[in-house]
Amino acid sequence: MSDSVEFRHLVYLLAIYEGKNFTKAAERVYRSQPAISQQVRALEEEEGFPIFVRGGGRNGVSPTPPGQLILNWARKVLTERREVFAMARAIYNKQVPPLRLGFSPFVNPLLLQALRLAYQELFPSCDIQLSSGDTSHTLQRLGRGSLDCAILPLPIDRDLWTVLQVAQAPLVLCMRTDDPLASKAQIDIHEAAPRIKVFRDPELHPAAHSRLSEMFAEAGIPLNLANSAATPSDMQWMVKEKYGLALVDQLSTLEAGLITRPIAGVNWTSDTAFVTSKESAHIALSILEMYLRENGLTPKRKPTRSERVRPQQLKLIG
Repeated sequence: MSDSVEFRHLVYLLAIYEGKNFTKAAERVYRSQPAISQQVRALEEEEGFPIFVRGGGRNGVSPTPPGQLILNWARKVLTERREVFAMARAIYNKQVPPLRLGFSPFVNPLLLQALRLAYQELFPSCDIQLSSGDTSHTLQRLGRGSLDCAILPLPIDRDLWTVLQVAQAPLVLCMRTDDPLASKAQIDIHEAAPRIKVFRDPELHPAAHSRLSEMFAEAGIPLNLANSAATPSDMQWMVKEKYGLALVDQLSTLEAGLITRPIAGVNWTSDTAFVTSKESAHIALSILEMYLRENGLTPKRKPTRSERVRPQQLKLIG
């Protein structure tokens, strides 16, 4: 669209569409009818296509197919403009409450860091308050309104919650550095399956465990839930103490003594979502969701000294 298009033109177009004629639109935006007609006509001539079909009598005006596209876009742009200025005004007046963000311990901490940095860039001088808890408990708090949003492992019921996937990372196998499998560049899932015995406690996120069970079944291997953990640290400890191997997200750093290897034969991932209640009303959420929809969350970190001298170590997130 031409650079000459301004917000006022979008206001005029929507007023014409909603009022079905130029006279009502002019009254609504406090302009004269000839002025509105002239500006819309000039816009149509500049773009090279009609935005409205001028009817008569009861039919009034109606959008052309390209005009409908522009009207849909205009409604979105004007809504975003109102939200941005409302947020800016709230920041200026120091009226923005802290964003109460819940998260599962099984979410990679680098994703939380990426969200915090994005929030600070979008909304300077606005605070985030963090609250850790298992997925079921965090969703309960979202439903009660004691949290504004959350970063949680998928799957999450999209019928009950507003769910926006923001990150995805391959799952890899976590083992001790002295494990015989550590000498391999990648490990066939069928070879390792009998030894994968350390999992997140199914009760902490039943939907995620159900999906994991489906993944194992689709690969034709049994899921041996011998040991369950409430936190990634517990999972790492179990692996180090030889209770079994574990599936981990390849983004984070492991504790000393652990290593990871890629899995051959399956394409399993750890997926993370930004979740809100359908009734969430924090003033920053619409803009934040728009940012996440366009950019997602990209963890950023510098390699540690230990990573420069040995294969990349990864942290369990279950």
